[in-house]
Amino acid sequence: MKDFFKNQPHWAIAAIIVIVGAIYWGVMATDRYVSRAQIVLESPEVSMSSMNISSLLSGTQGSGDLLLLRQHLLSVTMLKTLQKDLDLRSHYSQDFIDSWSALSEKDAPIEVFHQYMLEHMSIEFDEYAGVLQIQVEAFDPEMAQAIVQTLLKEGESHMNSMGQRLAEEQVKFIEKQVAKLESRLFEARDNLLQFQNENGLVSPSQTVQAIFATVSQLQAQRAALAARKTALLDYQSRTSPQVMEITREIRSLDEQITEEQAKLTRESGDALNKTSAEFQTLQLRAEFALELYSNAMIALESTRIEAARKLKQVSILEFPLLPEYSTKPDRLYNFVVLLVFTLFIAAIVHLGRAIVRDHKH
Repeated sequence: MKDFFKNQPHWAIAAIIVIVGAIYWGVMATDRYVSRAQIVLESPEVSMSSMNISSLLSGTQGSGDLLLLRQHLLSVTMLKTLQKDLDLRSHYSQDFIDSWSALSEKDAPIEVFHQYMLEHMSIEFDEYAGVLQIQVEAFDPEMAQAIVQTLLKEGESHMNSMGQRLAEEQVKFIEKQVAKLESRLFEARDNLLQFQNENGLVSPSQTVQAIFATVSQLQAQRAALAARKTALLDYQSRTSPQVMEITREIRSLDEQITEEQAKLTRESGDALNKTSAEFQTLQLRAEFALELYSNAMIALESTRIEAARKLKQVSILEFPLLPEYSTKPDRLYNFVVLLVFTLFIAAIVHLGRAIVRDHKH
């Protein structure tokens, strides 16, 4: 046997590795307790059908938020929070923990500590079920459960603060725009009222229409009198009393028609056509300002509701488990894997040495 190991040192090394592995996994490895939880993120169901924004407020949940939550739970920032709340460094560097499983130093750099915790923490996203699965290993059941509970609490708080921060900025921006549009609306309304008061007209457009109607009636009366005068001239002279009376009436109607038409087109600056055009311009500005203000108010309410929808609630499908017995390390599995790989590598080395010896001979 001694000569065999002397001639085949790789088998000696393999035997030593297997023995060390058996001693470590069988005796030395410290028990680790595993706490698990499964969660989903939900948003409050909010709807305002009157605003036609139900598509924005469906409350559906995609995978994006869960993936963001996973990254945060695995981040150095979360590790610092766990250290502050639970003092993980002290827990994972206790004296009873075997040297291969314990944190190398209690004051190890944060990068080393973070890498160590990633080996004892698993957070996986089940894309098919839309569930985040959390698993944490610790050296006593209470600590394992406390770590998972802290992850859930801090994760929900982080998602809410991240979503609300953006929503609040949007709300503030739209509120500023609403204030500006409100001032613009009041200014347009005041200009319209001032114009109406200065001109003594509620609606110049309606006044113009009334004048047109009056002119049309006067022209119709004149046309009727002119036809009657033409008929009288067939058998009476121009100096007859009836013809002269009709002529006076026609002249009077002509003067009235001219006066009414002058109201529309006089050049003195107060013609109704000009007044009506200015009024319509002011009215359009006021209507446009009102429409912009109404749209901004709808957008503001939509954004406020969207801000409420951004609140994320962690719904727990499987509550953080308080382990009753240790499930890590998987001693038999780890030893079998070590044994298989060691024998496999030793066999390869043995085969390689045999090939080299054959070539020498």
